Amino acid sequence: MNIHQPLSKAPYIDPFGRAITYLRVSVTDRCDFRCVYCMSENMSFLPKQDLLTLEELDRLCSAFIARGVRKLRLTGGEPLVRRGIMGLFESLARHRQSGALEELTLTTNGSQLAKHARDLKQNGVERINVSLDTLDAKKFREITRWGDLSKVLEGIDAAQAEGLKVKINAVALRGVNEDEIPAMIDWAHGRDMDMTLIEVMPLGDVGAGRLDQYLPLSMVRTRLAERYTLTELDYRTGGPARYVRVEETKGRLGFITPLTHNFCESCNRVRLTCTGTLFMCLGQEDAADLRTPLRASESNELLEAAIANAIARKPKGHDFIIDRRHQGPAVGRHMSVTGG
Repeated sequence: MNIHQPLSKAPYIDPFGRAITYLRVSVTDRCDFRCVYCMSENMSFLPKQDLLTLEELDRLCSAFIARGVRKLRLTGGEPLVRRGIMGLFESLARHRQSGALEELTLTTNGSQLAKHARDLKQNGVERINVSLDTLDAKKFREITRWGDLSKVLEGIDAAQAEGLKVKINAVALRGVNEDEIPAMIDWAHGRDMDMTLIEVMPLGDVGAGRLDQYLPLSMVRTRLAERYTLTELDYRTGGPARYVRVEETKGRLGFITPLTHNFCESCNRVRLTCTGTLFMCLGQEDAADLRTPLRASESNELLEAAIANAIARKPKGHDFIIDRRHQGPAVGRHMSVTGG
């Protein structure tokens, strides 16, 4: 008998009738960059003993897959800096091979891609998201605090050479990269990569500098519409992005707009941290401890009950708002803690 056999195969349904089909898992809080909108400059990282083992992460992911999760995205921190991470991809690949999982993917800063692209492809990963906010090497170093743009570009080259579909995620930052957004679109689409623009989200320390960097994507889209012909698309990837086709480049451009346009009505996602904490909403503090029931029993009975309990508390939407009077975050934890 398989002690990890699910008690039910019915998908988890939240109080608003939304089936949970997408799990994002942060496999580490560590990263080789310190992007200004994601991490504090003097970030304190979790003690290694607090992290779930790769085997525990596999068991948790498998428990969700058994109950209807069809898309699994590994994030960080930077997922590819976790020691032994390819072993987790190799193990999770069985769910792709069985057909239980439609997609196994990851979000990465690209710094380690050249090393891992081939193994990712061999383990059932078909497409990846690369976080890249600028093509200017000096600006890149300022945003990441010490990153090397050339390594990221080499990683993208390697991923495409292996046949991985690459999408570029760029955070729109006022006064930082807003002037080069059209050039980035042209570059990405010229290399057959989709691109998604993301609004700054008020997570973690929100000082005056970060408030000043907030750039509404409604404004960006208006500017882009003066330059390009943007045609609405029904295309979806399972995430919150809404896409247009840029007729001049023949490429897809996505917009993730948590502040100017709420994307919660069709939310099918939950987020699991590297310590086994489940966040039902990126923009809420409510969370559930899954590590304790995971470790309390070799069977998944307690774990499944804890997950069901958590999903029953999933809110209708987030509470993101930028408060310029108090300069306080909507949510106190950094993006890297939840999983980017």
